[in-house]
Amino acid sequence: MAKALSHYELSKLIGSIYDCALDPERWEHALAGIRDALDAQTAVLQLDDLANDRLLIYRTVGIEPYWLEQQAKYIPEIHARLLEDLSTWPSLDMPHVVSRHIPQTYLETSRYFQECLKPQGLVDVMSFFLIHTPTRLAGFAVARHKRQGIITEREIKLGRLLLPHVRRSVIISNMLDIGTVERAGMAEALDALTCAVVLTNERGAVLHANRSAKHMLRSGGPIQDVRGILQAKIPLASKELHSAIMLAAQDEACIGKTGLAVLLSESGLPPVFARVLPMAGGDLRAGMEPAAVAAVFIGNAPDEHDAAGMLARAFGLTLAETRVLASLVAGHTLAETAASLHIANATAKTHLDNIFQKTGASRQADLMRLVMQIVPPAGQPGP
Repeated sequence: MAKALSHYELSKLIGSIYDCALDPERWEHALAGIRDALDAQTAVLQLDDLANDRLLIYRTVGIEPYWLEQQAKYIPEIHARLLEDLSTWPSLDMPHVVSRHIPQTYLETSRYFQECLKPQGLVDVMSFFLIHTPTRLAGFAVARHKRQGIITEREIKLGRLLLPHVRRSVIISNMLDIGTVERAGMAEALDALTCAVVLTNERGAVLHANRSAKHMLRSGGPIQDVRGILQAKIPLASKELHSAIMLAAQDEACIGKTGLAVLLSESGLPPVFARVLPMAGGDLRAGMEPAAVAAVFIGNAPDEHDAAGMLARAFGLTLAETRVLASLVAGHTLAETAASLHIANATAKTHLDNIFQKTGASRQADLMRLVMQIVPPAGQPGP
């Protein structure tokens, strides 16, 4: 039985995950840490092209080259099974565990399990979903050898704890659109980005704003510099931003979902979100100049129809509910949504209540957070 991780070991692992946001070449090291923490044989991080049944990004540890080549044969089967399960999946925060969610009758006839996993001695696979759109599926997974046994509650609990950190790192690295950030050139590298980025200290004081962020601050955008302190125009957004920055300064392992998708825009305007990346820990981030405890990345929401369609598949929304959600994601009020769809306000409210019930959200801001957690940010390459 695997031993429990100490707080120091957990913090070090999470630090290695966040370093990957700025240097994707570090993923093999981070994956090795995830594999060992979950007492597994292999670990993978992948971005799949669902439309063409191919892998766009595939980083692995613990898999022999021969089996990496063989696995390509089974991608259509893997995609088909995952998409079938995802169509009724309750939440993308819930892991998919073969021993718990795949019938034994399926495993006995599956070419992938019988011809690829079984010969390697692998008996269980746990997958976590990071991003899911009509054409993309991103996630990380670990597989266990028969000597390690099937996945237990310990691994599920630890994997769910790591999930928001991996998701934050993957989403931010997609926003960066750069290969590697040099230690001494953080400010210069950020200035070259199209998305707005602000570096802060533990009090939220602005240490550096890249060109896009400076333009946003000057033009009266959703963020502002109030006597040197980064603030959002919406008080609740400011509160979450500073909570995330404070957690980043104290212990990035505790940040969890806080600051993962902070809605900055006001009602009726196109959604704009902030994501907070801790900067004080890790081998890479701690040595950068200017020294900062947090980097706040600011970007727009994805296309409303892609976002609504993805949520519809994930939570079983009806066509009418999906249309209402698409309008809300686009920044329209419920009254504007009802008018544009030619339905009564009461009908629109009923659809919204049904969306809340199915997704577990309690307000529109929660829906926007959900969208940003499972849809890639604007600017990610298309199919």
